[in-house]
Amino acid sequence: MTQNRTYTIQPGKGVAGLQLEDRPVPTPGRGQVLLRMKAFSLNFRDLLMVDGLYPVAMPERVVPLSDGAGEIVELGEGCNRLAVGDRVCPIFMQSWIGGDMADADAGSALGGGIDGVLAEYIVVDEAGLVRIPAHMSYADASTLPCAAVTAWNALYGKEPIQPGSTVLALGTGGVAIWALQLAKAGGAKVIITTSSDAKGERASAMGADHVVNYAKDADWGASVRALTGGRGVDKVVDSAGPGTMAQTMAALRRGGEIAMVGVIAQGTIDPLAILVSGLLVRGIMVGSRQHFENLAAALETHGIAPVIDRSFPFEKAGDAFEYLRKASHLGKVVIELG
Repeated sequence: MTQNRTYTIQPGKGVAGLQLEDRPVPTPGRGQVLLRMKAFSLNFRDLLMVDGLYPVAMPERVVPLSDGAGEIVELGEGCNRLAVGDRVCPIFMQSWIGGDMADADAGSALGGGIDGVLAEYIVVDEAGLVRIPAHMSYADASTLPCAAVTAWNALYGKEPIQPGSTVLALGTGGVAIWALQLAKAGGAKVIITTSSDAKGERASAMGADHVVNYAKDADWGASVRALTGGRGVDKVVDSAGPGTMAQTMAALRRGGEIAMVGVIAQGTIDPLAILVSGLLVRGIMVGSRQHFENLAAALETHGIAPVIDRSFPFEKAGDAFEYLRKASHLGKVVIELG
């Protein structure tokens, strides 16, 4: 192992700032492992990173991406949780093992304030790894650390959904499609919003009970509520944010939960409407290793695989970023190492 092809970005330079360079293969220290990476997946967060729009302090150059899967090729001193040859994923926040997130955990998020995973070899703490479900490929597993864990936390975190619950997922991106799959596995009914009838048909084929086209229906929150017989949905997995809050509140039952997983759509939140409806708004910052381990167990039990829209070779990582930016995908965009 003499070469480690590694991508870096210059935040604010866009995809043009994505650079492939040769670095030495890192050596694991005490409590660390060396991974040979096999696959990666992109999130909307990664576009914000390259565009310099993500609200965290970042180095002048940083290795991007939080999501990847690989094989352990070397153990540092003191490692005993895992073994050479194990197939694993690094967790999103390397220090968030379980319980409530601490303020310091935010600084351990991969591909933000610290280097991420878009390289042939990376070193991470053994504690910050989760075994890949046995039925999954590396490409499949690469979609888990951010989007799937976020969807799991949103659905089964503080206020778990129950069989017969009704869930509304906004859009057809990575988190929404994972929410669809995981909620259906738990016996819930799922309503999906989209601006594309073609994507809506694909979501229906995947098990969505109802699809609402928000581009054609300005009052889609009321339409969603009508689909529940007027009661309202139990939980909203909201990847849009304040700009859609009025509609999601219209769709939600009294005392229901909005799991806020993104803030793409800017707008103003009406606190009086929250007060009057008694709803809970819970911010979701992905999840802990414990969330990830629970997710992995559920995926293996139910044999659930991700929806991968398109895969790009490692050498074409920039094309993967640009494809994600077009927002024509349904599910996840993946990069694979040969």
